[in-house]
Amino acid sequence: MLDIFLQTLPFFLLIGLGYWAGRTGFFSEEATAYLTKFVFYFALSAMLFRFSANLTMSEIFDWRFVMAYLWGTAFVYGLVTLVAFFRRLKAEEAAFEAQCGVIGNVGFLGVPMLTLLLGPDAIGPVMLVLAVDLIVFGSLIVIIVTGTCDGRMSLGVFRTVGIGLVKNPMIVSITLGLAWSAFDLPIPNVMNDFLSLLGGAATPGALFAIGASLATKSAERPFVAGWLSFNKLILHPLFVAFSALYLFPVDPYPAAVMITAAALPVAGNVYILAEHYRIAPQRVSASILISTAIAVITVSVVIGWVSALYQ
Repeated sequence: MLDIFLQTLPFFLLIGLGYWAGRTGFFSEEATAYLTKFVFYFALSAMLFRFSANLTMSEIFDWRFVMAYLWGTAFVYGLVTLVAFFRRLKAEEAAFEAQCGVIGNVGFLGVPMLTLLLGPDAIGPVMLVLAVDLIVFGSLIVIIVTGTCDGRMSLGVFRTVGIGLVKNPMIVSITLGLAWSAFDLPIPNVMNDFLSLLGGAATPGALFAIGASLATKSAERPFVAGWLSFNKLILHPLFVAFSALYLFPVDPYPAAVMITAAALPVAGNVYILAEHYRIAPQRVSASILISTAIAVITVSVVIGWVSALYQ
């Protein structure tokens, strides 16, 4: 377990370095925003395109995998929502708390970290988890918030969701990469070197950006944030594991990757949406901060546990 902790520690040290840079003012909020934009639109997109261009749809898509992840995630989503309703929160607030309980930082943290720690074969399962998060639960939060705020459901909601998916560079890069692979097109050496060089900036850039963005977040309402972090770091991977191992049996290695991806801390894009809609941004912010700090330990524990599934 100590060896696994030491393997994951450099990733969180990079997050800590970014946090220090943001906290001391060495890295301003504007600089953090531009670094995040560079990683999101360029470096991470290059990495995802290069990975997916070397895969086939059959290597990525697995109905049992999707059902296992969906069931485990939906169960925790429903649990957090029920607790929120018990506390008499509005539907849109409950939806954001549910997002905190199940949506992990798969794009910025999971893709670079899990492909290095669990091996290059992890990229397919990781991208499938990312796609489900973005397409299913990313769409769901927009539908719930827009529908409740407008007081009715309209076709315009689905147009907003569709445009958001089409403009998301992670979805676009994965789709283009799979299309490239489907046509069996070779990647020229110059293009491959360019993508490798640009994609290589994704790991340090994303981790540093996570830390720098955390420096601007507060830990207000720590009890609620602690509850949401507990769901994300403990209950989410546990129920996903139960689903992947017993309800919809998935092969050991992809199941291990899925469970580890479910154990990642709350994603930063949940805060971006919360700030955009002005719904519980402090609560979401605190959940990201607390879950990321605790994940230094919990992610190592989960990786140590799931490693026994396929070794």
